[in-house]
Amino acid sequence: MKSATHLSPSAFSLVEVLAAVAIIGIVTFLAIPNIVQVKQDSEDNLARARANTLNLAIASFVQAKGQTAASNTWASGGSNAYTNLSPYIAFPETNLSAFTPNGYTFTLPTSITPLTNKTTIQRGLSNIPY
Repeated sequence: MKSATHLSPSAFSLVEVLAAVAIIGIVTFLAIPNIVQVKQDSEDNLARARANTLNLAIASFVQAKGQTAASNTWASGGSNAYTNLSPYIAFPETNLSAFTPNGYTFTLPTSITPLTNKTTIQRGLSNIPY
């Protein structure tokens, strides 16, 4: 017969369960800031990639039209600059705001003469270099 004081070997004590919960809590506490930073970095990288896509589309637009015709079309286009670029973007959206990641702002150059002007990226009040 078994004695009444013998414990089953498959049971966990309260101390062991609390220790496991504490370890899981510490690991989670340490991991969350890194996960948030990785998410922010990936959003910044998406914005940089899309700004680069816009700059390549501008260069393609100038090459296809010629510098003079492209400059004239760009200057007269005003807010339709993205419409001029959409044929040169692989997966264009309907407008620039749909192409821009949430929380970011793209500013297209006002003039493409010379072709050294480039799209700027802004998140909140700060510019993002790329």
